[in-house]
Amino acid sequence: MIILKDLKKRFSEDGPFITDGVNLEIPSGKMTCIIGRSGEGKSVLLKQIIGLIRPTSGQVIIDDMDITKLSDKELTKVFKKMGYVFQFAALLDSLNVLENVGLPLLEKGMALKDVEVVVRQKLALVDLSADETLHKYPSELSGGMKKRVGLARTLVTDPEIILYDEPTTGLDPITTRIIHELMASMQKKLKITSVVVSHDLEIFKYVDKVALLEDRKIQYFGDAATIWESNNPYVHQFIHGLSEGPIQTELIHSKDKF
Repeated sequence: MIILKDLKKRFSEDGPFITDGVNLEIPSGKMTCIIGRSGEGKSVLLKQIIGLIRPTSGQVIIDDMDITKLSDKELTKVFKKMGYVFQFAALLDSLNVLENVGLPLLEKGMALKDVEVVVRQKLALVDLSADETLHKYPSELSGGMKKRVGLARTLVTDPEIILYDEPTTGLDPITTRIIHELMASMQKKLKITSVVVSHDLEIFKYVDKVALLEDRKIQYFGDAATIWESNNPYVHQFIHGLSEGPIQTELIHSKDKF
């Protein structure tokens, strides 16, 4: 569904390349994670995939269409296929949960009572009780609940592709695991194509494919289930470079469970 060909991006004519020849085929109906250390340009790559940032050169092919060649108006049609989950949920403080989740539908002119029906369905998909959360404001929600509401808003347009930008940033380990499990469960239920940007090793338990971005290129792409056995030097360095701490240590010692 998504093919990246020799994708390059820099923000000024004489500036450094953030991505420098990225090639990647993201399979349809699967969950693919793009991992890499902080500052490697993962979020910039994700925004190029969705068309929020235009590459300096190269191709982003979605459903056999190179979206880098599209006008802004044509690109708007492609946006309808996609959902984007922001790093910090990006909820509007002045709107309650009903209005935040239903915003894309309200902007289209749908009546509020009809929007509520859809919003209730999407909140159920992310394991939130509509009766308890519908009329709450973002300031009344926990970090995990905000992430779920942001995901419900993404689902409200029934996207074919969902892009997650560091979806568990700022969450405690237990909530992180709950969000990962929710993402994996929804991907399987809805048969959507999911792309997750992360540097959290625990994500390997939930995704189908892993792509490692380092030195501005994809240095590894393979099955998540076998990444621990990979002899790729970039993979080895990444895993062991982030292997400090109780969660990562647990993952490394229990790699046979993946």
